[in-house]
Amino acid sequence: MHNWHWRTWEGLPYLTCSLLETWSHGFFTQQFWPRSPLELTKMLQPNVGIYRVKQVHGNLVLTPSEIRRQESAGGELAPHPSPLAPDLLAEADGIITEQPEQAVWVASADCTPALIADSETGNVAAVHAGWRGTAAKIVPQAIARLQTQGSKIKDLRIALGPAITGSVYQVSVQVAAEVGASIIPAQAEQSILDSLHQLSDSPLLPDPHPGRVRLDVRRVIALQLEHLGVSPEQVAIAPHCTYQQPEHFFSYRRDKLKKVQWSGIVSNEP
Repeated sequence: MHNWHWRTWEGLPYLTCSLLETWSHGFFTQQFWPRSPLELTKMLQPNVGIYRVKQVHGNLVLTPSEIRRQESAGGELAPHPSPLAPDLLAEADGIITEQPEQAVWVASADCTPALIADSETGNVAAVHAGWRGTAAKIVPQAIARLQTQGSKIKDLRIALGPAITGSVYQVSVQVAAEVGASIIPAQAEQSILDSLHQLSDSPLLPDPHPGRVRLDVRRVIALQLEHLGVSPEQVAIAPHCTYQQPEHFFSYRRDKLKKVQWSGIVSNEP
């Protein structure tokens, strides 16, 4: 079991994961709202490049150079980060670094923030994985992009941060089947659901309402990683639920507020 540690900065709590201890990183709580990645990066590691995207619940993963090209809009490359005007940000749900001293950030408020690091190349990724992104395999997509930069599966370390847990995340059976199709070979909806129920430590839990189930998105991501050949020792899942811990986390499902918590990580020298 990988350890998750509460840290404080100016008296405010945030989480780190022992799996990523050699990288500057943090899963920040709602107490840091509305501080931006610009401010949070200064706390983690000053004087590094800072990158975030406009999250759209897809599976596109960009590099910093791709983000800068999109945001320059044909003009002179602006210094990053953009002045936090979402309309100026490139649209994606994951970022992978290309060189040392690049900080990458994602925001979440029930969806899974995934931070990935490569112990050999020093590159890292930050991924926003809601049910739609998970159905579209965004975490495997980020890993595939890291592999194009020389990463090997055995060198990856993956931390899945605070998110809504399966015990309280009610979804339709259609949504569950769409997410389940990312780990079950092409089958009919009911066959996918049956196959998911039969898995040991199934990502599906019963729900009292007809046509509904409870879905553990982080468990599905873990199974996607398993299918890629990632060993369980390379993956850590935070024992924290955004919905059930209002003292620490925003939950869109609970509060219906457009507020988020940030998760970020800084790339290292190889």
